[in-house]
Amino acid sequence: MTIDPQQVQKIAHLARLEITPEEEKQLAAQLSSILEYFEQLSELDTKDVPPTTRAIEISNVTRADKMMPYSHRDELLKEAPEPEDDFFRVPQILSTDEA
Repeated sequence: MTIDPQQVQKIAHLARLEITPEEEKQLAAQLSSILEYFEQLSELDTKDVPPTTRAIEISNVTRADKMMPYSHRDELLKEAPEPEDDFFRVPQILSTDEA
């Protein structure tokens, strides 16, 4: 499939992009190349291929969270900008107004 400059103009208009005539020609060639590649991919028999989210297997290397009490709690609370009893006061992030 080939994309012509008029189709690129329409896409640019819909995307609210201002492009030059040279960019139209360049984008037409690039988009045509992408569509040709997808046409090649559509020729592959993928009937027995299970759906995946990645082409290769990746696993995150993470450590397990361990809860450990902090032994210097009073010193930590002294560093807080606005401590309140045994807690940290933080700015409100949710509105209490019910609409």
